[in-house]
Amino acid sequence: MTSLNQPSQTKPAIRSILIALMLAIFLGALDQTIVAVSMPAISAQFKDVSQLAWVISGYMVAMTVAVPIYGKLGDLYGRRRLMLFGMGLFTLASLFCGLAQNMEQLVLARIIQGIGAGGMISVSQAIIGDIVPPRERGRYQGYFSSMYALASVAGPVLGGYMTEYLSWRWVFLINLPLGLAALWISHRTLVGLPVPQRKPIIDYLGTMLMIVGLTSLLLSITFIGQGHSWRDDQVAGFLAVALIALGLFVWHERRTTEPLLPMHLFANRNAVLCWCTVFFTSFQAISLIVLMPLRYQSITGAGADSAALHLLPLAIGLPMGAYFAGRMTSVTGRYKPMILSGAVLMPLSILGMAFSPPSAELLSGVFMLFSGIAGGMQFPTSLVGAQNSVHQHDIGVATSTTNLFRALGGAMGVALMSALLLALLHDSLLAPAGGQPLLGEGSSGNVLLDGLNAVQGPALDDLRAELLLTFRHLLTISAAVSLLGLAAALAMPNQVLRGREDKAL
Repeated sequence: MTSLNQPSQTKPAIRSILIALMLAIFLGALDQTIVAVSMPAISAQFKDVSQLAWVISGYMVAMTVAVPIYGKLGDLYGRRRLMLFGMGLFTLASLFCGLAQNMEQLVLARIIQGIGAGGMISVSQAIIGDIVPPRERGRYQGYFSSMYALASVAGPVLGGYMTEYLSWRWVFLINLPLGLAALWISHRTLVGLPVPQRKPIIDYLGTMLMIVGLTSLLLSITFIGQGHSWRDDQVAGFLAVALIALGLFVWHERRTTEPLLPMHLFANRNAVLCWCTVFFTSFQAISLIVLMPLRYQSITGAGADSAALHLLPLAIGLPMGAYFAGRMTSVTGRYKPMILSGAVLMPLSILGMAFSPPSAELLSGVFMLFSGIAGGMQFPTSLVGAQNSVHQHDIGVATSTTNLFRALGGAMGVALMSALLLALLHDSLLAPAGGQPLLGEGSSGNVLLDGLNAVQGPALDDLRAELLLTFRHLLTISAAVSLLGLAAALAMPNQVLRGREDKAL
């Protein structure tokens, strides 16, 4: 069997493995964005709006919960079989999504698809941790970040085109040839990966507690993002279950022999700060990807195609920042300078976006580009920093924990920013001081879209001016939240990456 301490592979071998891993990352990330534009067509066919949000939320929740479990199983059983299982499950679930005959079947298939995607994303990044020294890892993780960026742009465009000219079912069926190709490439290339020497012991109780706790937490956040109050019985119930289950999970993990998520990792100051950084970076990046097109459409009246183009600078900035940070990390052997630079740039660029109107497309695009670069500089370097902070046998769980914090940050960012937007809309538009409500109730339940469709003439101009101010307040709050990520980056030790330390001195 191959040792865990094997030397890094030759470049051609790494390149062939990288193709399989990048395709896996792209597929997992694509299905977070490609479905959104097909939602009206899905609800029209199934005539079921009540469960529509779970077509996206079910996927996100399942993927987030699955990530740390795959990380630990990969450490116990080896990454290759976990990667092939995740890809196979994702591809099979995509077929079920495309063949769904009602909303319940589609939501169930999306949950299974999310479980597969969690494996593809988590295990891909852990494999790079196995075969590439930390000093070189930032460059390869930068390639992965470019896949996230490409998926965020390609998703809405592909989804809109296929829904318009083929059918919403092709949004899922397109994964069949792509998934089978990724499965075939992975089966051929992921042969020489390290295989654990120890006998696996599965922490079944810890796994159950984590699933219950994280699922309850994410469900409560999702309900808040959909407009439910913190004091709502359903939300409070989920939060209580999450608190109890996660508390028991921590208590159990400190006592079991083979923990799913070793608690000693949370005593590692550097790893924890890297996880905090990636959490707040994802909080900003994912919420901006959701909010900026909505801001552009609601204020300018443009269509979905123009909104996708408006988002392009943000998506282009992510791989630019990741590539630059990966290169500089490899050259200097230090990752903190890149994380800190991105953490400083993030609040400044969000404030620039807040005070540049969407109609000033060039100025707004420049700040969005800087925001993307800021996120790109932090994502791969935070992951490399976390991997560098732990022992080799903990790389899988450290990687999956990084991805867990990334997924949690994105889910919380979208939910909390959406809830805040609804609150600001209610205060400034539904109940303006001393005046008539600018928005009324409509058929869709979305106060913003209903109001824009209902209002005409001078009232529409007033509404858009009020919306501009509302989104400015929202982005200012977002910039303030990003200061927490800056605080984590400032507190991070300036460590040298393992591998060729002498060249970094």
